[in-house]
Amino acid sequence: MGARVAVDRTRCIGSGNCVLVAAALFDQDDTLGMVSLLPAAHRELTRQDAAAAAEAVGRCPAGALRLVTTPASSAQAT
Repeated sequence: MGARVAVDRTRCIGSGNCVLVAAALFDQDDTLGMVSLLPAAHRELTRQDAAAAAEAVGRCPAGALRLVTTPASSAQAT
């Protein structure tokens, strides 16, 4: 099982805690300072990125971030 990041931008208050702890995954837009996902966050997270994302989720004062478990990929016969 892996994990991905999910963001609810409607809840984001632009605190920037996510960027402070996981700069490889998160950024803030230049207009409103709301969270945006960097390319590394759009795919299944590495163990290191998952740990950083989990810390960011815990530090988000607005609850705008969450980790979503992804099923293990399996080869399918064609």
